[in-house]
Amino acid sequence: MTDTPSALSLTAIRKTFAGLTAVDDLYLAVEPGALVSLLGPSGCGKTTTLRMVAGFERPDSGSIWIGGEDVTRQAPNNRGLGMVFQSYSLFPHRTVAENVAFGLRMGGASRQAQAEGVARMLDMVHLRGREDMYPAQLSGGQQQRVALARALVVNPRVLLLDEPLGALDKGLRESMQFEIREMQQRLEITTLLVTHDQEEAMSMSDQIAVMQGGRILQLGAPNDIYDRPKSAFVATFLGTSNLFTGTVAPDGQHLDSPAGRLPLPESLPAGRRATLSVRPERIVLGGAAAGLPQQLTGRITASSFRGSHAAYRVVLDASGADLTVYRQADAGLGQVGLALGDPLSLGWRIEDSVIVTAPEGEE
Repeated sequence: MTDTPSALSLTAIRKTFAGLTAVDDLYLAVEPGALVSLLGPSGCGKTTTLRMVAGFERPDSGSIWIGGEDVTRQAPNNRGLGMVFQSYSLFPHRTVAENVAFGLRMGGASRQAQAEGVARMLDMVHLRGREDMYPAQLSGGQQQRVALARALVVNPRVLLLDEPLGALDKGLRESMQFEIREMQQRLEITTLLVTHDQEEAMSMSDQIAVMQGGRILQLGAPNDIYDRPKSAFVATFLGTSNLFTGTVAPDGQHLDSPAGRLPLPESLPAGRRATLSVRPERIVLGGAAAGLPQQLTGRITASSFRGSHAAYRVVLDASGADLTVYRQADAGLGQVGLALGDPLSLGWRIEDSVIVTAPEGEE
């Protein structure tokens, strides 16, 4: 028995394939009722981690605990899990009702219990009246709801979501993000989600585990990770960030970089190499930058209208480096407010910058 209060706990998990390390000394604890996302690029180990929790892969070392029980060596069907795949994996020859009832039937539930469970879940996913339809007769969003109902009807200890919205178009995907999150919170079901979509992770999660190279680089609430990334990788993978690498000045309060001397949000040892991260929406342009701690100058080389805001590429005069800057839409509908070639000054508040570990090769 483990002394952790977590609903799901992974301890020192390691997995290799043909001598290549897919997951390396991974630790993760998911509290009861929380939704945690494993977020990262292809090959980072997130799907392998989910498959080990599900029991489809066995770790080379380490342990997996669910509800205080060591399930590391247990078969998938004995772990009390529900799972939704990207492809949904519905039975095409079975009706909606038969698909949803499958887990209950395999578990030996009576016909009445199956019928009651199906009715309850189809009400929850807004598919009542479609019991006798087949998957091919449903839209992608409806198929996703059936897969979710099938996973939840057995009252799983942990719900696993493997890129569940990847097959949907953008509008439907965003709508389903709200629906799944609302349902997960209402049922208070512990959930582990795998995704490479940053917006999906930020909108649905209680916590995000950003992965690279088989390890979790940073774990925290979405706003904490976005506002306070610890590494250049996290800063640039979860959203967009402008990075400034240089040497800490003798006063320990500034960074001497190719862009100029920049104020640091905290003191660092003089002479140390450091990297500063500033989000595009935190950079102030033009006259509004007057009075800020630093004054950089540059010219706009590209711009695009993105609905709620305009995005600009600014080339700095001092270094020739490109910066990305977001500015809330303040021009006419469908227009950007600044023109190509416009010279301008820019800056940011000291507290809107974050010290991160440098990109690879720039330490």
